[in-house]
Amino acid sequence: MSVGETEASAGSTTFFAPPDDRVNMDTREFGSTGYDVTEIGLGTWNVGPSWGDASDEECREAIRTALDDGVNLIDTAEVYGDGRAERLINDVLEERDPDRRIYVPTKAAPDADGGHSEEGLRSSVQGSLDRLGVDSLDLVQLHCPETAAFYEPETFDVLEDLRDEGMIEHAGVSVEKVEEATKAIEYDVVETVQIIFNPFRQRPAERFFERAKNEDVGVIVRVPLASGLLADVFEAPEDFGEGDHRRTAAEEGVDAGVGRKGGETFAGVPFEAGLQAVEELRPFVPEGATMAQFTLRWILDHDAVSTVIPGSTTPAHVSENDDAADLDPLSHQTHGAVRDIYEEHVAEHVHHRW
Repeated sequence: MSVGETEASAGSTTFFAPPDDRVNMDTREFGSTGYDVTEIGLGTWNVGPSWGDASDEECREAIRTALDDGVNLIDTAEVYGDGRAERLINDVLEERDPDRRIYVPTKAAPDADGGHSEEGLRSSVQGSLDRLGVDSLDLVQLHCPETAAFYEPETFDVLEDLRDEGMIEHAGVSVEKVEEATKAIEYDVVETVQIIFNPFRQRPAERFFERAKNEDVGVIVRVPLASGLLADVFEAPEDFGEGDHRRTAAEEGVDAGVGRKGGETFAGVPFEAGLQAVEELRPFVPEGATMAQFTLRWILDHDAVSTVIPGSTTPAHVSENDDAADLDPLSHQTHGAVRDIYEEHVAEHVHHRW
């Protein structure tokens, strides 16, 4: 596996051919924000060192590729590469047509205690403003604070103040648990939720999506390819480089992964269980499509989803992911089969944890 192959379907060779007018990728309403965002965006977590090394120019080229493919949403966070991702996004956007609207949601890191103080939030927002080179942030999301933070109304009062002061346009949350998402949208200032959702993490569709849609909340799906497991290119821990968080989780188990209780790496699924599930998913991948494209299409078949943000620093894999927007919706029979595979191999490991 080469450097920069993260959520992408690294090493695959079959691509679903997009139409020539890819710049017209379909958009969806982004909750109550008033934004229309492309069905597929780009995530930039992989700019950080836990995925291996990628040069600044490799990262910029991946961002350029997504924009050339018609993507209009690039998701980031202040902690991705310690601000590096935000700076590189700014570099690329300064090259582009200023009249083309590109949305850049970012995230504010919690304080050391797992919550969000006013001082911490204001410092995070100002830092992102400086690195992105803008006067107001499109969307600021609380970045997976501890559950207790969602029961602190004063945190959400600060978000309202930041919006009223013009430092941010909209506010949202990135969560680890469905229950956190459900609590967060009780606050009027929260217009979007970012959450893990894929064939290995199906609880949001069962417990959250209907409410989000009814309350006009935008949904960003992160970790859509389960850290590459759902790209169907890994067979053993040795396929990951030294220092890659996925190798640690594959060798030592879920709790050794990143995120709360390891819930981010492989979407919290034990490596071997994930491999077995992928084996059983293969027959349902449409002819001419990759497992990654099939997975992204499965996610987009849930109409509560506003956008899905696979990440890669490899341009070919960025384009392959973007091509998934052109696949036809999957059949009810296929969705049923995906659910059966989830229940047989995966649900016991993740369903009641997140």
